[in-house]
Amino acid sequence: MPQRSEDDPADPLDELRSRLDQTLDSARPDAVARRESKGSRTARANLTDLCDDGSFVEYGRLAVAAQRSRRDLDELRRETPADGVITGIGTVNSALFGAQAARTAVIVNDYTVLAGTQGYFHHLKLDRIFDVIDRLRLPTVMFTEGGGGRPGDVDVLTSSSGLTVPSFASWAGLSGKVPRIAVNHGYCFAGNAALFGSADVTIATRGSWIGMAGPAMIEGGGLGIFSPKEIGPIEVQSSNGVVDVVAEDEAEATALAKKVLGYFQGDHAEWSAGDQTPLREALPADRRFSYKARPLIETLVDDDSFVELRRGYGSSMITALVRIGGRPMGVLANDTRVLGGAIDATAAEKAARFLQLLDVFNIPVLSLCDTPGFMVGPESEKEAAVRRMSRLFVVGAQVRAPWICVFLRKGYGLGAMAMAGGSLRRPDYTVSWPQGEFGAMGLEGAVRLGFKRELESAPDPQAREQLFNELVTRLYRQGRATEAASYLEIDAVIDPADTREVILSALGSPTRRRPSPPAGRRFVDTW
Repeated sequence: MPQRSEDDPADPLDELRSRLDQTLDSARPDAVARRESKGSRTARANLTDLCDDGSFVEYGRLAVAAQRSRRDLDELRRETPADGVITGIGTVNSALFGAQAARTAVIVNDYTVLAGTQGYFHHLKLDRIFDVIDRLRLPTVMFTEGGGGRPGDVDVLTSSSGLTVPSFASWAGLSGKVPRIAVNHGYCFAGNAALFGSADVTIATRGSWIGMAGPAMIEGGGLGIFSPKEIGPIEVQSSNGVVDVVAEDEAEATALAKKVLGYFQGDHAEWSAGDQTPLREALPADRRFSYKARPLIETLVDDDSFVELRRGYGSSMITALVRIGGRPMGVLANDTRVLGGAIDATAAEKAARFLQLLDVFNIPVLSLCDTPGFMVGPESEKEAAVRRMSRLFVVGAQVRAPWICVFLRKGYGLGAMAMAGGSLRRPDYTVSWPQGEFGAMGLEGAVRLGFKRELESAPDPQAREQLFNELVTRLYRQGRATEAASYLEIDAVIDPADTREVILSALGSPTRRRPSPPAGRRFVDTW
């Protein structure tokens, strides 16, 4: 053991222990109490809840804010531990997927340190962990709470604006390389919001306020004075698609992050599913009636595996991560209770974004189609329908992940084709329940348009109505699923109770993927 001089009486190991202890919640009881008094958890409490016990290896733990020229160093160590952000690598869900598949990068912004703002060393820590994530291809969970850039880091004299910081480009550059899950609770403004919004899957608590600028920046721009709770409340950010999943609190948000991460980590060896025979009676007897699609999906998939994304946005389309037979899949489904299942511009955009996420990580697509087609009319065109709906065809044509399409009932027009990746021959397997009906457009519209002369020639309204119904019935019979199958427009008609087994049999090997195009670079835009 080397001798210590009188000028350096401290044991280096004791000093290290003391420095490390200063970063723990136990060293900051007042800050922890203030946090908990508001019903919130500390950054390290969320970290502990997320990662498997004893698995976390931290990076940059001894950092403090770059304010040595204006504050006492001991004070900085006490009040700015880790410079407001915890970064490192741990395992998440290792009991389900094994230690290697469970390796995950974790970033937790600490609101008890300078309101979670992003300072000089804070950004250096982000840049370091982003580089590690890129090289090791690690899925990432980031807790984003914080107030954005920090103006008080005066120690740094090598930059005037800070606009050369690479953190945002590095985080965005991980799109399509690794799954990135952002979790927020509390205030998330400016740079923190940019990181949140760039993630692949965004989860936020009901106690979240998320905006590209906080109150000070808004006031500084001459746009008025607002309280933080007036900026980007969860009701706004969930209805406009900024937030994919809304959680009640941090505990549920963390549990959801672990669950969502699991869809990218692999198959479940153990699973259960309910009786499938109720699917035979899941649709109403009258084809004109709507029904609840979510209970149908939950019956079809494994128990407790349905996680819906962006429920409040583009609500005529359901997008959800699920499992069937333990295997992760992504579901696209039409909600007939909204616009009769018609796909409007927002729903098309939502579906396209979801398909890109599934494809880049080779998660199979399960399309459950029941749509009269794309939403039409002058109001629809005001929403840039041509551009946004067409994007669904562009994205669908590029998908290389396995794709199964099941027509539950209606399959009409361009909307039905889009649900199948652009053509009924595009999926690996295209099947229908017996209630399936197909056509270039909805039956009623087809009769009014195609038989206008005959209808106008009817002697009276009663006769016209009778002829109309007869023509609809005739077209319905011509477009029934069994007829479509006889013309090879679909591959099979199946018993609804067999849907799970049909899907798994058609998918085959979990690692199978369609061949990529022989040349050219695929554009990745998962967010």
